[in-house]
Order: sequence, then structure tokens, then C-alpha cells
Amino acid sequence: MIVIPARIDSSRFPNKVLADIGGMPMVIRTAKAVMEIDKVIIAADSQEVIEAAKQYNIQAILTSKLHQSGTDRIYEAVQKLRLDKEEIIINVQADEPFIEKRVVKAIYNLTQHNRENNSIIMNSCYKSISKQEADDPNIVKVVTNRDERALYFSRTKIPYQRDNHSYTYKAHLGIYGFTVESLRQFCRLNPAPLENIEKLEQLRALYHGYQITMTEVETNSFGIDTPNDLKKALRYYKL
Repeated sequence: MIVIPARIDSSRFPNKVLADIGGMPMVIRTAKAVMEIDKVIIAADSQEVIEAAKQYNIQAILTSKLHQSGTDRIYEAVQKLRLDKEEIIINVQADEPFIEKRVVKAIYNLTQHNRENNSIIMNSCYKSISKQEADDPNIVKVVTNRDERALYFSRTKIPYQRDNHSYTYKAHLGIYGFTVESLRQFCRLNPAPLENIEKLEQLRALYHGYQITMTEVETNSFGIDTPNDLKKALRYYKL
């Protein structure tokens, strides 16, 4: 199952999940981009999103406005659906209207492969970006070990190149794969100081000693975090 968390009061871009992209709200366009892969549910915190979903015959569940992260929000929705603990849940962000099906399938396959490994609590992905792109704090960077396990995520440029080595930075895509059980484990963890500092929920897992496994993907998609990103998205949509 694919669950899309949709919070309407984004601090950087209020109401962005309902921003119009080609005549359709962003969250709806995201849902339609992935609905051929698996059943899609929108986990919303506002009646406006619920009503938008109804217009397009997409199931939506109203959740609390108090959740600290999108993953906490999808867990509430999953609890209400009473899903089996082994079912795979893919968290796709509402601001990814151009996400390719192959990327989501890659996360699904990785989650399926790791479902019996209790040390891995999340599965995700990254794409290669340039040194210049890595300067953008809205693009989250990740460093990994030799087994493609995440070592750290940051909005700053990591790793720091003291001697100006040639290095291709890894941009994290906010798509996560869980089982219902690993999702439950994650959401029972206390919020972490690093999570609050960077405003990155995945740091909660690393802080508490769990692993996040990554896979590299090729994608032209990008998250829409700011009004300038929306302008870029509208240009991209017209291509």
C-alpha cells in the first residue's frame, strides 16, 4: 500500500499540497502518478484535502494535526485501516507529483528484500547530484557505508571536502518503505535531538541505533518545498 501524508500547514509553503499543477492539486497529481503500483491512501490533516481527494475518487483518512512527522501521520492512517503487520507500506511525499513509478517500485523491492531484517527499520533511495546542487539546504544529502546503509542525513553539504576531492553527492529522496511492524517500531521511538535540529525525521531511526538501507535511482523528479520550486514545477509540467 502507498500512503501519502498531506499536511496543509507547511512552514515554508502553506497549502502547498493543494497548489495547482496543470489543473489538479499537487497531492492528487502525486497520487495519480503512483496509483498503478498499489492501492493509494492519502493521510490528511485537513478537511480541504479530504474533499479534494473525494473529487478524484481517491481514498483519504483524516488524521491529527499534531504529528511531528509525515511517517507518524501515515502510521495513524495504517492503524485505522487495521492492516496486517507484514504488509509493505510505501510513504510517498505529497510534494512529489513527478515521481516515476520505477523509483517507487525500487523502494518496494528493497523493502521486500529486507523485511526479515529487524535491524533495518526503513528503506529509501538517493540520486547523484552536483557539487553546486548540494549547496541547496532544501536538498537533503546522505552519506552511506559500503553496504549502502545510511550513515547520516543533513541539509548541509556532506561530506566536507577538506582537500577538494572529486565526489558525487547523494541527494536523498523522501520516499520510505516499511512493513507495518517496522513502521510501528519507528513511531514508538522518542523524537531525537538531531531530528529536531535538522528537521529530518529519518534521523530519529539512526539516533536510536536502527539502520536505513538505501538504493541509488535515476530520476528527474524533485520535491516542491518553496514557491520557487512550484514555478519550476509548472515549467517542468509544460515540457
